Amino acid sequence: MVPPRLVRRLVLAPAIPLLTVLLVVSLPLTLIAAAVASTFLPGRWRALRVLYFLLVGLVVETVMLVWLLVLWVASGFGRRLQEPAWRDRHYAAMRRYLDVIVRAGTRVFRVGFDVDVDDLVTHPRETTTPLIVLARHAGPGDSFLLVHALLRLDRRPRIVLKSSMQWAPAIDIGLNRVPSYFVPPQAPRGTGTAAVRTLAAGMGDGDALIIFPEGRNYTPQRRLLSIDKLEEQGRHAEAETAREMRHVLAPRSGGAIAALEGAPEADVAFVTHAGLEHFITLADLWRGLPVDADIAVKAWLVPRAELPRAREAKDAWLQWWWRRIDAWLIDHFGTEVVPDAVVEDLAASEVEPAPE
Repeated sequence: MVPPRLVRRLVLAPAIPLLTVLLVVSLPLTLIAAAVASTFLPGRWRALRVLYFLLVGLVVETVMLVWLLVLWVASGFGRRLQEPAWRDRHYAAMRRYLDVIVRAGTRVFRVGFDVDVDDLVTHPRETTTPLIVLARHAGPGDSFLLVHALLRLDRRPRIVLKSSMQWAPAIDIGLNRVPSYFVPPQAPRGTGTAAVRTLAAGMGDGDALIIFPEGRNYTPQRRLLSIDKLEEQGRHAEAETAREMRHVLAPRSGGAIAALEGAPEADVAFVTHAGLEHFITLADLWRGLPVDADIAVKAWLVPRAELPRAREAKDAWLQWWWRRIDAWLIDHFGTEVVPDAVVEDLAASEVEPAPE
């Protein structure tokens, strides 16, 4: 349950600067405690790494909240916030905010990036044509990394999120000032799809709408549960298709098709990554510090002219692309970690051409 807007503004937002001051004042003691704790914990200086990241996060969050307040006052106490110039200032602030967070995270968790997104950076229309980004969702923070990457490509990201993300004051205030949508708990069926269509319809040059067709973070347990649910609903063919895909959840086409219908001129990018799958909970992340690994990222760009027109064909097209993403993941991980013979066969074979 997310507190009312007034409570978030008057209680949660001021709490961040207060916590930052308390941590800075107590830093000598907390440094000693973290150093001592690190000698008893597995991993290399685990407690010190977490303390460093917490400190950076609180300081950056505080600076961001102060800057958001400055922007609100300078815009006529919020009266001009919806003007393009003021939205661009908010996107610029988000980019600097995420620059620091991502840089600190890569140092603390000791992760690198093996990025293959040539389609997005070499295409002649990469920063002008509206873009719909359909991404796999797996591991902590991948949505932040994706938003950060789009901002660095001079895109203005739009996103649909769970309302619980409004517990984070900078995210709450910042994203509520740019085109985005927080889906309330127990919202009527179709609420998120309608929000996606609205966000897509309002896109212009340089905008990018982020959608996670799986609907939630991938985990092996969720994959099995989703297959069981499809079987219970009598959707046996869909369950078999989902069973053949080892490293993804079966995509839900409603949001993706709504975006395609709302933005008929937009190109489409498919994005996946490998390297964060094993960190399902905060406890997993704690036990894995430092990570000492590279995150592999792959993106494909599909020009609008290559998209199918019929709704049924769009659904089959999305399923085909998700099989291609799964094949890329299988190729990345290697078939030795794939126990199912059918998935091993998929990794060794060519993916069929996309449906027209």
